[in-house]
Amino acid sequence: MHGNYLAPSIRAAGMDPENLPESDASKMNFGGDKSKAWKDIWGCGQGIGPVSKVQSTADFVAQLKREYEDARLRLAL
Repeated sequence: MHGNYLAPSIRAAGMDPENLPESDASKMNFGGDKSKAWKDIWGCGQGIGPVSKVQSTADFVAQLKREYEDARLRLAL
């Protein structure tokens, strides 16, 4: 089944994210007896595409705060 999944969680389930088998969506099976989709293999949603860098939470929050303040100043003019 096509989807966006986090590669580290696929590897942790004992599979190679670059070589996953094709399957019938009605019989979705991620290959292991213990791995369950959405529990052990993590989806990353549709918003992962715009991610351009890895940064700390503190840096990301500071960036959001700067962007918010900049937008707020622009709208107040």
